[in-house]
Amino acid sequence: MATKQTYAFNKSLKEMSATDLSAKIQDDQLRLKKLEFAHAISPLENPMNIRVLRRDIARLKTELKNKEMGI
Repeated sequence: MATKQTYAFNKSLKEMSATDLSAKIQDDQLRLKKLEFAHAISPLENPMNIRVLRRDIARLKTELKNKEMGI
């Protein structure tokens, strides 16, 4: 069940360069580690943020791979 935010996010990925995608992946992976650590210490108010961030990272990696392959 995709939302309007997901569609906007996917559309913005197409416009990003490979270096921008790599930088965003690194930033999001750091955010994910911080969220997971915070969740381990005390429960997050909305733990679904972890799942959403993991999926966003996967979308970023997929788009980066497509750009590298020339698709």
